[in-house]
Amino acid sequence: MCIRDRTWLGTATPHEALALRAAGLDGRIMCWLWTPGGPWREAIEADIDVSAGGMWALREIVAAAEAAGRPARVQLKADTGLGRGGCQPADWPELVGAARDAERAGHLRITGLWSHFACADEPGHPSIAAQLAVYRDLVAYAEKEGVEPEVRHLANSPATLTIPEAHFDLVRTGIAMYGISPAPELGTSAELGLRPVMTLAAAVALVKDAPAGHGVSYGHHYTTPADTTLGLIPVGYADGVPRHASGSGPVLVGGKVRTVAGRVAMDQFVVDLQGDRPEAGAEAVLFGPGDRGEPTAQDWAEAAGTIAYEIVTRIGARVPRVYVNETADEVTGGVSR
Repeated sequence: MCIRDRTWLGTATPHEALALRAAGLDGRIMCWLWTPGGPWREAIEADIDVSAGGMWALREIVAAAEAAGRPARVQLKADTGLGRGGCQPADWPELVGAARDAERAGHLRITGLWSHFACADEPGHPSIAAQLAVYRDLVAYAEKEGVEPEVRHLANSPATLTIPEAHFDLVRTGIAMYGISPAPELGTSAELGLRPVMTLAAAVALVKDAPAGHGVSYGHHYTTPADTTLGLIPVGYADGVPRHASGSGPVLVGGKVRTVAGRVAMDQFVVDLQGDRPEAGAEAVLFGPGDRGEPTAQDWAEAAGTIAYEIVTRIGARVPRVYVNETADEVTGGVSR
């Protein structure tokens, strides 16, 4: 999230937001995905903006604020047409009215009014203009009732890039922060002025000879067409490598793009090196920005029949992260970076 002179961070769950505070992160943090009985009081005490899209949430916020002895920072969410989280327009007056009552009683401060697009990644979709109109109407109603929000926000990554009238006070960039295009229909990353920032790499664990007709991985969905060499790559679906990319996922090994041979297993997969013999420990790049001819997250999305969002966000916690500054040319050791 970005706002004119201040940077915000948005998280889905309160536990993510609390972890950021515990790590010493200052500034504004908002979290929106709550369920009954969540850690409202802890979030309020940590000065985190919480979201309410229904009366049950508002009631729990007020109770938590009373227990904490300090007002909550609350952003009211409207369902302007996505049909997911947020308050329906018909119920908006009740939510706004109750929130204003709680604000006057000192239990909370209404800091934001927000919603989310359904089809901003589909240029020209009629729901875009419709949601904008509904959002403006709901904001106008809340402000007429005395709400003075610090921020109004609606734009996700595709709207940030292509719908300037939806920017309001703050935009919520998600996949764009990875430098990845929100949708091929909008353009490639390069066409949108983005550069992918994440690389997933591993060290080749084993290179060995295999005769023609040798089955590879579970189910023998791949057999070697000729005498060849096989490379073992020690990451699998437990690490976030999609099993749906079995037999199709691209990997750069030894300067050439290979394809996953057979099924992706829990902790590993195999590539047919076609007689090449990189050393054990050589780098295998599953995806990156593409500068060195390596596959991209979009390539893996197409191989797995999904979207690039899923590829970059599914990488598991046991994959080490190495953070590289903008002047670093390369990191060795094989990790997500």
